[in-house]
Amino acid sequence: MNIAEIAKLAGVSPAAVSRYFNNGYISEEKRAAIHRVVEETGYRPSLQAQTLRTKKTKLIGVIVPRIDSGAVGSIVAGILSVLDAGGYQMLLADTQNATEREMEYLTVFDEKQVDGVIFAATVFTPEHRRIMKAMSVPVVVTGQRIAGYNCVYHDDYHAAYDITRLLLGKGRRKLGFISAPHKDEAAGQERFRGYCRAVEEAGLKELAENYVIADFSMKSGYEKMKELMEKCGELDGVVCATDTIAVGGMRYLKEQGVKLPRQMMIAGHGNSAISDVTTPTLTTVHYSFEESGAVSAKILLENIEDRSAAVKGIMMGYRIVEKDSTGTPD
Repeated sequence: MNIAEIAKLAGVSPAAVSRYFNNGYISEEKRAAIHRVVEETGYRPSLQAQTLRTKKTKLIGVIVPRIDSGAVGSIVAGILSVLDAGGYQMLLADTQNATEREMEYLTVFDEKQVDGVIFAATVFTPEHRRIMKAMSVPVVVTGQRIAGYNCVYHDDYHAAYDITRLLLGKGRRKLGFISAPHKDEAAGQERFRGYCRAVEEAGLKELAENYVIADFSMKSGYEKMKELMEKCGELDGVVCATDTIAVGGMRYLKEQGVKLPRQMMIAGHGNSAISDVTTPTLTTVHYSFEESGAVSAKILLENIEDRSAAVKGIMMGYRIVEKDSTGTPD
């Protein structure tokens, strides 16, 4: 089968069939007729032929740190919603938080001639910049604010500031913080900086020293809560850089017989599904992860169509979701 034969069976022109497969405008009547023939014949256009004709592969490379992360899953869902509507397909690379793999995939995607790349970054090194500067396809960074590049990021600083103030507003004066690695500027540095600003403004500058650094796992959250309690002594509230860290920390506190939230209030970041099934449920920050994925994909498609488009840096909003872990003590 070819376009001419499809057109004949559908009773339309070959040009209409071409527009159908390239997401161009045709009437709903013609679209329905072509769709019927395509379904009956099982016809699929040649990707190679389309690439030669349009100079586009209709493939987008997406690089993520861990696909098993709820936040990453939401970002990918947002990306897919836009790519599907635009007739693009996604090639997904899971780096397992290995920066070497990130750089390998950036190079591989460029060599394999995808039309563009969305990079969900956690760490951004000079080597990342060198590779991205040399790439022949547009790149959008998601999750980090990178000067000079198209990026979609979150207001991590003010989110951490506000959730810390929530605990302070409930009379807590012995706070601690479990940070993400500081090589991650957003989840690590910015969230810790927001916590520090909040306690300093409350006249409790010494609380800025009450912190430890965890990785992004529950196991690390458990271990680092133990370390924080041993370092700081009795605390009455802990802010965690992620929900996953917070859940691990809650497990340790329960094992020690600490009553939540009466003796200890705890809060996280991410509003992941697990925050609703902990006991008590976890107060957290909701970030617009799915929307950030969709916005990233839209920016990328704009740059594919117009390589001279202006560089955009878009900050997404957030909201505090208060649940039982910071509720009124019994």
